[in-house]
Amino acid sequence: MQAPFDAKSLLATLTELPGVYRMIDLAGVVLYVGKAKNLKKRVASYFRDHHPSPRIALMVAQIAAVETTVTRSEAEALLLENNLIKSLAPRYNILFRDDKSYPYIVLTRDRYQRLGFYRGATDKRADYFGPFPSSQAVRQSIHLLQKMFRLRTCENPVFNNRSRPCLLYQIKRCSGPCVGLIAPERYAADVEMATMFLQGRQQDVIGRLSAAMDQAAESLAFEQAAICRDQIQALRQVQDKQYVDSGKGGDVDVVVAVAEGGMLCVNLAMVRAGRHLGDRPQFPSNAADSSPREALSAFLAQHYVAHPVPSRLLVNLPPADEELADWLGEMAGRPVRVMQPRLTMQRIWIEMAEQNARLAITARRSALSRQGERLEALRAALGLEVEAGKEARIECFDISHTQGESTVAACVVYQGGGMRKSDYRRFNIQDIQPGDDYAAIRQAVSRRYAKLLTSDGAVPTLILIDGGSGQVSSAVSALAELGLTHLPLLGVAKGEARKPGLETLIFADGREPLQLPAEHPALHLIQEVRDEAHRFAVSGHRARRGKAAHSSRLEDIGGIGPKRRKGLISRFGGLQGISDAGIDQLTAVPGISRELAEKIYAALH
Repeated sequence: MQAPFDAKSLLATLTELPGVYRMIDLAGVVLYVGKAKNLKKRVASYFRDHHPSPRIALMVAQIAAVETTVTRSEAEALLLENNLIKSLAPRYNILFRDDKSYPYIVLTRDRYQRLGFYRGATDKRADYFGPFPSSQAVRQSIHLLQKMFRLRTCENPVFNNRSRPCLLYQIKRCSGPCVGLIAPERYAADVEMATMFLQGRQQDVIGRLSAAMDQAAESLAFEQAAICRDQIQALRQVQDKQYVDSGKGGDVDVVVAVAEGGMLCVNLAMVRAGRHLGDRPQFPSNAADSSPREALSAFLAQHYVAHPVPSRLLVNLPPADEELADWLGEMAGRPVRVMQPRLTMQRIWIEMAEQNARLAITARRSALSRQGERLEALRAALGLEVEAGKEARIECFDISHTQGESTVAACVVYQGGGMRKSDYRRFNIQDIQPGDDYAAIRQAVSRRYAKLLTSDGAVPTLILIDGGSGQVSSAVSALAELGLTHLPLLGVAKGEARKPGLETLIFADGREPLQLPAEHPALHLIQEVRDEAHRFAVSGHRARRGKAAHSSRLEDIGGIGPKRRKGLISRFGGLQGISDAGIDQLTAVPGISRELAEKIYAALH
């Protein structure tokens, strides 16, 4: 029996400085990671007689040790806490999926600035607007900006080599700067108005356009006046649709936590430059016994360590961590207000976000129910056995190549009611006869499951092979060499004309092939996983083939090293663009002399 933890001795040694603490059980497993402005005061709060949360009381009963790390500031403590939570995944910490990056709208700083979609780390070489809650929100905004201001969206290699305007010019979504159909000054004015619009200054834009329309009309430039009129009408339509526009601009994140029917959802809605851009619901892990307030605090701390925090956060509940605003303010280097709604518009935002969270819960419950039915149908159809308390795990393999070139094998994973992309793997297949799919499957399966012999890797409930009896035999042979023939394996052979619904299931244990009805839920699940494996394999093959194509022919040309090759690809976008370029265009690339340009031109023609 575990001896009671001596809290008094621990507290006597703790400092009052900021830092991070870790609660550890008798087996050395970290139960919980937390941060504190005052380590001694915060840790002491866990060892009082009564706990408001049964979940915390259960955790405290398992504590065998407490480790602390002192930090130089509260911001450093917040960073360390989040790093430890993500690396250790303690069972009493509420965990949110780590969204690496949110999409932005980017305006480059070229002579004719390009409008585009951007995801990744920002820098000072361009202007960024966002972040946006989804890629769809970015693309809708770009489409709107194209319609109103006709800015170019093409990449520089395409833009620099146009000899006539593209289709976007014909449908009035671009002003044709690539071939000089708009003066630089007028294009710069359009860019400036697009920037003002993205900053929430719609009325200023309408004022400028109205003045420009009147001036054009007075000068009898009726075509230009009509363009300004159309831009004003488009802007007013946008304003009419943005019924949640505060009219004051500014960036606000609306974060709500909603619990309903045993499910907990945290929904993030983004307001940028006064415009509501959409929602992103998230469902945390380890939150079964948590309150919405606790989930809200966990989300705010984890999310804003990785993403920019606006000056105002609007929440539907007071966070469980009362000092959270101070933590986020120190992280951001400026004051951050975490506030509940006071104004009518703020209450509307909160109500919308809560309603969307409830809709997300309903949709998730329906999806989980449907996935559960499909899994149960699969178990029944194939006679699968799944250990009690364990989730079914399906791994599927597919091969992709072009006439044996650049062969790539892909393995995708289905678990927990959906595809688990963090567990996906690709294998560049080497040392086989080109086009030998059997050998490729054998190599991929062998490489995938060799780790099960030396580590505690995840064991699949079912292995799917996209292929017929030959591929299945190769996969079985690879498993036999590893001593893993007990793993259930199934081949999915495409039917006649390769039409969905006509697949034949090939058993590795010698059972007769099975053809399920086209409407069978088990077949739908198999098709979903198989199709995802195919997509993942094809994208990997294309990337490998493209990389080879971009470099192989250039590498054969004397005088073209990595630096010059990179410069050429960057300028012209790829081998085709280099082939289309003339000698004078090639010499415009730094490091390419006329003699070398002539050599490149001759080698590619």
